[in-house]
Amino acid sequence: MLPYTNDYLLDKKVKIFQPIDGYRASTDAVFLSSLLDSGLVRAGDTILDVGSGTGAISLCLAERLKEKNVIITGIDIQSGLVGLSNFSAAENGFGSFLQYEHFDIREKTTLPAGSFSFVITNPPYSDHDMPSPNQSKQLAHNHQNFDLTGWLTFCLKMLKPKGYLLLINRAEAINEILSALNNKAGDVLILPIYSKQGQVAKRVAVIAKKGAKGITKFLPPFYTHNEDGSYTEKARSILRLGQEYFI
Repeated sequence: MLPYTNDYLLDKKVKIFQPIDGYRASTDAVFLSSLLDSGLVRAGDTILDVGSGTGAISLCLAERLKEKNVIITGIDIQSGLVGLSNFSAAENGFGSFLQYEHFDIREKTTLPAGSFSFVITNPPYSDHDMPSPNQSKQLAHNHQNFDLTGWLTFCLKMLKPKGYLLLINRAEAINEILSALNNKAGDVLILPIYSKQGQVAKRVAVIAKKGAKGITKFLPPFYTHNEDGSYTEKARSILRLGQEYFI
């Protein structure tokens, strides 16, 4: 197993083991996990975390949905991160319903298409930024002979009809995201994420329903920080208390 640190999420409710030298989860993962409305989740539902990294998204979901009788699967191209994520799942007592598998979504997968109720993903943010010299970070942050459209096409393929796709990415990627969803998913909700008031949005979160025909809507802006640099009350409720965004 990779050398790791013992870290925590959601005010120490969740343990997460992360590599000392390599990709480590950001607050984006926790914010994204909060967008899955537990009111939509039913017993027996299946959730897929595509590009699961160190498992932050699905670990947060597992903590929040542990009484829902769901099955959560994470897939990632880095076998070392998969090993650490499974270790995290076991140490949190989630091993019976949360597992991680080593997959390269550019290749043929044994995952059956159309088999997941929800697909949630924090894709690599760029195909043109200067790659990190650290290979683990490079794989996590930069597309490798693939692009965002291909990534989202895979995610939609994995969804059941009327299943939900949830993702977060750079705000500048919104045109490509909407193009990838066109004629495949509708009832699209777009959440612009700002660091502080008066700044431009750096991130955008998107929720879409496969096969739906509803219109695209913008949600009110979400600010993560106050002027003094502290978290806003809403951001703190998500990052520290594990609350859902739509409460």
